[in-house]
Amino acid sequence: MKPVRTAARAMLASIFVISGIRVLINPGESRIQAARRVTDRFAPLLEKADPRLPTDPATLVRLKAGSDLIAGLALATGHLTRPAAAVLAAGLVPTTLAGHPFWTMAKEERASEQIHFLKNLGLLGGLLLAAVDTEGQPGLRYRTTHAVDRGQRSLSHAVGRSQREVRRAVRTAKREAKIAALSASAARRLPG
Repeated sequence: MKPVRTAARAMLASIFVISGIRVLINPGESRIQAARRVTDRFAPLLEKADPRLPTDPATLVRLKAGSDLIAGLALATGHLTRPAAAVLAAGLVPTTLAGHPFWTMAKEERASEQIHFLKNLGLLGGLLLAAVDTEGQPGLRYRTTHAVDRGQRSLSHAVGRSQREVRRAVRTAKREAKIAALSASAARRLPG
């Protein structure tokens, strides 16, 4: 299954790496205008969060292209695949909404934009699968749950073992007390 995962991640990441390089080199005015639909809504939030953050669409488009390139390379090479896929998925949502709003297009253009929108949804689905893929290894939730279960079992086993040891010690003490009492009574009966 490892070769399939490796090839699938490389194929999934390829579009992000190539488009990231292209946009970094030349963002293009049409891409910047499309990004304005999203950036104009979120620019006040960015300024409120930290005035030093860039809010102009050209810079944000280049930042997103850089993150696509880095996360795409990480996904393709198998390094930090789950966080890389999550970064790509998070960046794909505003890109899809800003770049392919087929619902606002004229009927002639709508079909083409709808295809691109659905293509991006398919990419998003692949990225979400890559983001949750544990490569056949148990996830953190499974491991912690089972570690707790093992701890509880070993604790109950230890408690059960100590309860048996206590019962055994009580039986031994009773037996030794009985023997001592019998010995004492026998010693009293002996002449001398």
